[in-house]
Amino acid sequence: MHKTIEFPNIGIHLPEVGDHITIFNYDIAYYGMIIGLGILAGILIAAAEAKRTGQNPETYYDLAIYAVICSIIGARAYYVIFSWEMYKGDIKSILNLRAGGLAIYGGVIAAVITVLVFARVKKLSAPVLFDTAGLGLVAGQMIGRWGNFFNREAFGEYTDSLLAMRLPLDAVRDSDVTELMRKHMETVKGVAYIQVHPTFLYESLWCMMVLILLLLYRRHKRFDGEVFLLYLFGYGLGRVWIEGLRTDQLLLPGTSFPVSQLLAGTLVIVSAVLILWKRKMIRTS
Repeated sequence: MHKTIEFPNIGIHLPEVGDHITIFNYDIAYYGMIIGLGILAGILIAAAEAKRTGQNPETYYDLAIYAVICSIIGARAYYVIFSWEMYKGDIKSILNLRAGGLAIYGGVIAAVITVLVFARVKKLSAPVLFDTAGLGLVAGQMIGRWGNFFNREAFGEYTDSLLAMRLPLDAVRDSDVTELMRKHMETVKGVAYIQVHPTFLYESLWCMMVLILLLLYRRHKRFDGEVFLLYLFGYGLGRVWIEGLRTDQLLLPGTSFPVSQLLAGTLVIVSAVLILWKRKMIRTS
């Protein structure tokens, strides 16, 4: 497998991008390392926000223990359910997280359930927990998306735009390669290359923008839970667009609808309605 990754239109050429390091004959995937880094950053940001708002940071360290485990299970379950054809012939491969295959919305759903249960058991405010942990969640997504870079996955259709990414054909899954990519495929020194939208990069940059906006707005929120609803709105808005570019979409069974795009659009509408409704209630009270 050739390991080159290029961004030809901005002059970036990376000749040797591996997907793991080897320690004592054991391969450790960059994917897992980056996901772990994203989780750690998210926990630290949530704890810092808790301290700023007069909460106990230890609460978020405790919450993280449950939320991280449940979110990974949820993210994997979501991916496997909507990619069942890939796994039904090899059930054991479901446990191979090092090869990728975590769907963020599955993780978000699991995290929301975990926060609701945690808040009820600990007799805490779920909206406050959501606002605080939400900042860490979007920061973790911003970092975690770079795991897809090393795995050469989660990319979009052919493009020749400024940020176009060029990958060796033998380094990507055949199922992610479209006819349009093959039509524009180039061969250099006997190696075939496809050129695609780096949607992992788009999403990482979008998450960074959402995080900055939430950090700027959080001091001005009108009610508890508003920051998290704004996260759902802002992230979902970007995901509706980005998901439409990807060639590895998880489809709603029996349809051609990308399930994450449909879910993102639904969350954009629901969160916007809830924010407007809650603000109207505050004005009239």
